[in-house]
Amino acid sequence: MADKRSYFITTPIYYVNARPHLGTAYSTILCDVQARFRRAEGYDVKFLTGMDEHGEKVEEAARAHGMEPQEWCDSQAPYFQDLWRRLEVSNDDFIRTTEPRQVRAVQYLWERMRDSGYLYKGSYDGWYCVPEETYFTETQVAKADEERHTEGEHLCPDCGRPLERVQEESYFFKLSAFQDRLLRLYDEHPDFVQPDFRMREVRSFVEGGLQDLSVSRTSFDWGIKVPFDDRHVTYVWFDALLNYMTAVGYGDPSEAARRELAYRWPAQMHVVGKDIIRFHCVIWPAMLMAMGDALPEHVFAHGFLMVRNEETGQGEKMSKSRGNAIAPDDVIDLLGVEGYRYYFMTDVTPGEDGAISFSRMEQVYNADLANSWGNLVSRAFNMSAKYFDGKSPEVPAGWAAEASPLHDVAEGIFGRYAAHMEKIEYVQAKDVVMELVHAANHYIEDSEPWNVAKDPARSGELARIILNLLESIRICAHLLAPFMPETSAEALRRMSHGDEAACTDLAAACAWGQLSGGLAVIKGDALFPRLQKKGA
Repeated sequence: MADKRSYFITTPIYYVNARPHLGTAYSTILCDVQARFRRAEGYDVKFLTGMDEHGEKVEEAARAHGMEPQEWCDSQAPYFQDLWRRLEVSNDDFIRTTEPRQVRAVQYLWERMRDSGYLYKGSYDGWYCVPEETYFTETQVAKADEERHTEGEHLCPDCGRPLERVQEESYFFKLSAFQDRLLRLYDEHPDFVQPDFRMREVRSFVEGGLQDLSVSRTSFDWGIKVPFDDRHVTYVWFDALLNYMTAVGYGDPSEAARRELAYRWPAQMHVVGKDIIRFHCVIWPAMLMAMGDALPEHVFAHGFLMVRNEETGQGEKMSKSRGNAIAPDDVIDLLGVEGYRYYFMTDVTPGEDGAISFSRMEQVYNADLANSWGNLVSRAFNMSAKYFDGKSPEVPAGWAAEASPLHDVAEGIFGRYAAHMEKIEYVQAKDVVMELVHAANHYIEDSEPWNVAKDPARSGELARIILNLLESIRICAHLLAPFMPETSAEALRRMSHGDEAACTDLAAACAWGQLSGGLAVIKGDALFPRLQKKGA
């Protein structure tokens, strides 16, 4: 473990009040692509996801289904785990906040918070949104109601649903004490929150002033008990945020856990939706500051998925009442799993809201996967079968150093690609790869290998054309693997380079000239059969 760099990446843990949907899958695949990329770079990756199982919202969902909360949570876990397996998600851990390790960690957190001096007991009297699991001040509620012209209705500033008036004894975390330290953090680490415009939102929120945070409840009991006051249960976010450290040994007194925590923490990347950015970029770092623990290096906040209205072209919120809800299975049925992954990762800009539609899915699939990438693989492998007896041509001495249009495009490709991947700029990273794919398809048309093959005196030229195409495919397969791992592995296998799929030095693997000659090349079925128009 110590001889490799750690890369620890996390999704938010998902509420179990509903089954996984396109949004939860989007967050998870965003992380999976990064985790696969980092493994290919040689990192020792820990990729964490899981479920947030405590709180009033979960208790209400269980009651609505005639179940006890734990029974309800247990019934929901397989939906998440099964979908992640189906979507080729490579998480290393799946944490549930009802697990003993989380209970132990949260109770340890309470003891440390009490010792820190940033915890006190008082009484909370204010507004609370159960669906958002968020407290709001009178000022925030009044301002939101005024903007919506719903004065006096006391609606949630975030989701617009009715707020609950909460009056109860509570423990408070002195969040207000960390305003200056948080602003200093943002100044000293301007990439702590990504993308940049999300950092501006967070900074503006903190500059507006922070209120101490109620971190316990007494009005219900579905939560982790406060160890020194069992009339109180832990506020769900005070519990949930800690999962990231729990999963790498926090609160576990064993020597192995201490080593794991020292190696893995701080996390390199938390990926979250924009709706929970305040918890991860304000409350979570303040909690860690209070305990004297290291802060995560980056928090990446992605936007929401909307549905594009084909008549107006505008993005609309997905909802059953509008009749525009799309489930993961709907997209898998249309595009397949690899097409699903490719579309959401390369056609929706990760930091922004994205409007999706079946017609756009078909367009991207056909243009990029069927007509470009899949077509390139099919034609090159077919020509290997036709002109070189189903093998790659023998590699002549000095071929790797020879100039060619494809060699030129591939020069430095890993650096250009990695610069985007490291910042979760997946659309731009895809563009780098597709530049080589498109160049290779043009190269076929320009070099006309079918004509070259007619002249035995040009056999060396024909071999070089096919070698250049196969080498371009080999490199592109590596670079597309984080997005479409099974297809890339299959492409490498068909050209007898299947052992490269388990790459741990991506930069080296993408250097031009590593193709082996004289190996079997299998055309096989189309990687991406063209879709017939059927979307709306």
